[in-house]
Amino acid sequence: MAAQAHVRDVVALFGGLGAGKTAFARGFLRARPGGEAIGEVPSPTFTLVQVYDLQEAPVWHFDLYRLARSEDAWELGIEEAFAEAISLIEWPERLGSLLPEERLDVALAPGPTAESRRATLTGHGAWARRLEDVTFD
Repeated sequence: MAAQAHVRDVVALFGGLGAGKTAFARGFLRARPGGEAIGEVPSPTFTLVQVYDLQEAPVWHFDLYRLARSEDAWELGIEEAFAEAISLIEWPERLGSLLPEERLDVALAPGPTAESRRATLTGHGAWARRLEDVTFD
């Protein structure tokens, strides 16, 4: 999926606490060109956003768990991220109507073992077509 993402794409990461949203974001970032050089990828739980300037496109990683109101996302620069970067958004439901209609939804849930997860992917707009080209190993 990381190879299919382009500037202006939004990847909405759904799931409860401990579902693996940040782990997904780490894997996504490291799979992007230049991402292998990223050191630590912390959860932006307290900072709310981390920006990674990667080779082909910047990636903004949002964790909106602590967002009080959807309008507060404007102060985080979310409009700039939507226009100029790839946006990974944990707790996207906190955006309400600000969540773009065109996006990839990744819903994470517990898998058959404690360390595994199930991911349900739902593409909206261009992502619906791009999902056809995604392969899983």
